[in-house]
Amino acid sequence: MIRHSVIFTLVHPHGSPEEQAFLRDARIALEDIPGVRQFEQLRQVSKKNDYRFGFSMEFADQRAYDGYDSHPKHVDFVQNRWNHEVERFLEIDYERL
Repeated sequence: MIRHSVIFTLVHPHGSPEEQAFLRDARIALEDIPGVRQFEQLRQVSKKNDYRFGFSMEFADQRAYDGYDSHPKHVDFVQNRWNHEVERFLEIDYERL
């Protein structure tokens, strides 16, 4: 199992309609891609860093993750939304031991 997670901060003001639209559109674009399990959108609450949000999802194996990564809906979202609306991010992919 692979857990894909990304924490990020958007360029949009906190609580803005643009922020809400990004989160809504991300869920629509990403959660139904084949192979995605346990898709979650998360709000950062720790004072140890200043990222605002997180996405987390699981994949059965590397093949499922690779299929997600190259899926047209994912590629389109990254190119047309993520690259323009995310100020900074940290991506972490874990494999269960």
